[in-house]
Amino acid sequence: MTVVDIFRDKKGNYEYFECSGHADEESCEGEDIICAAISMLVINTVNSLEVLAGADISYAAAEEGGHISCRFETPPDEKAALLVDSMILGLQSIRDSYGDEYLVINLKEE
Repeated sequence: MTVVDIFRDKKGNYEYFECSGHADEESCEGEDIICAAISMLVINTVNSLEVLAGADISYAAAEEGGHISCRFETPPDEKAALLVDSMILGLQSIRDSYGDEYLVINLKEE
């Protein structure tokens, strides 16, 4: 199972997000499609935040365990927030198509 945690501060600004785990490859036909779609959305969001939005972020990735994390060093502007909103929309679409036994999205407030 892949878990994506998205954290906001009390004002609603995104602070960071992280993605870890893999979809259950043995019980899902098209096993790598779910993981590839999730990874593509998250990695593209990180790249877009940096290149297109010029957001002040730090990020890390580890292939083992499927871990990707991204932290805003300064509060994101509207463009950066829209990119994260878009990532969430895409992730929700994947979850709705394949089920929450493969992808869990947690929206948290700190």
